[in-house]
Amino acid sequence: MTLKLVAADYGDRPGNSSKRYWDRLAGEFEFRHPGITVDVDVYNWNTIDQKVDALVKAGKAPDIAQTGSYADYAAQGKLYPADQLLSIPTQAAFLPALAEAGQVRRMQYGMPFVASTRVLFYNKDLLAKAGIQDPPETWDELRSDALALRRAGVQVPYALPLGREEAQAETLNWMLSGGGGYTDGVGSYTIDSPENIETFTWLRDELVGAGLTNKSPSRTDRRAAFDAFTRGDVAMVNGHPTLMQLAQENGIRYGTAPLPGKEGPSKATTGVADWIMAFKRNGHRKEIGAFLDFVYEEKNVLKFTGEYNLLPVTNSASDSMRSDPAQRKVRPFLDQLPGAKFYPVGKRSWGATVRTVKNSIGSTVERNGDPASVLGSLQRKAGLLENSTP
Repeated sequence: MTLKLVAADYGDRPGNSSKRYWDRLAGEFEFRHPGITVDVDVYNWNTIDQKVDALVKAGKAPDIAQTGSYADYAAQGKLYPADQLLSIPTQAAFLPALAEAGQVRRMQYGMPFVASTRVLFYNKDLLAKAGIQDPPETWDELRSDALALRRAGVQVPYALPLGREEAQAETLNWMLSGGGGYTDGVGSYTIDSPENIETFTWLRDELVGAGLTNKSPSRTDRRAAFDAFTRGDVAMVNGHPTLMQLAQENGIRYGTAPLPGKEGPSKATTGVADWIMAFKRNGHRKEIGAFLDFVYEEKNVLKFTGEYNLLPVTNSASDSMRSDPAQRKVRPFLDQLPGAKFYPVGKRSWGATVRTVKNSIGSTVERNGDPASVLGSLQRKAGLLENSTP
């Protein structure tokens, strides 16, 4: 029999496409399990969600999908829970915060695949050019440093990517730095909280309006911001571990620091996890479970995370990465992972809500943008989606 796997591509050029990893893994699994074939399709992040959704709606759901969300399919009863698939040791190996983030109504359906956290990256040479000795710790320091960088002729003092590619991450970075977030302690949406409104008002007036960012944050994707940083055009940008390798390859002398907060370093950072889900449609529960147990073997987890500078989602692989001298630069990200704040991916409304965030959040910082109105609209739409009947 054949298992169908649809996965996202983490590569940034043809030579490092994730298809190579999955094809190798499938071949090794097939050697161990004669009679089971794994057929793999890999799509880029801009299309993966639409591809999976189209397959599900056409009655052709894959056996396994690796993407950015899972909760809506779980709410529709289309997914196997993790405890029907994974061996007890495999399920118990997940980092607790990630296992919890994979739950819908206290049942785990989303299996974390890889994770990352966010820090402030800064170009050491550009900061030195502006006479700045240490990276900023507060919003006021960030603005002051950005002004100094602008006076020193730096093209983009701070890159603010609020374009569609990953606006939800930059949004959460800033929400957390202002004491807010997408949800409160009990999981209710707080998108239009006073803290969030104040945060985006400050961004609009003190950074974007003052000409201290890229010209069009609402049309700037994360990859474009990273590319500009690696060209030496950007002095500061929030980034994840992959940016380390990109900066090194381009000869950028960089440093990392906690995200600046309203009155001090941000007390929390954004954690992002990508997910694996298994569809019931084809009835291949036993075979899917065998393949996923293989996926989560430590050597396979470390192979993928090491290739793409991401963080492992299991305790043993995290311990191995932390003890590896070659991975010492990743340790600040690993240290943040247990206390990171993740998207509310367990809410069935999150998939649709994040699409709305991507489309509209950038307008809050445009000239004459209205953060209270935009965030209020997002709050209302998210609430309606969450309270609608599955």
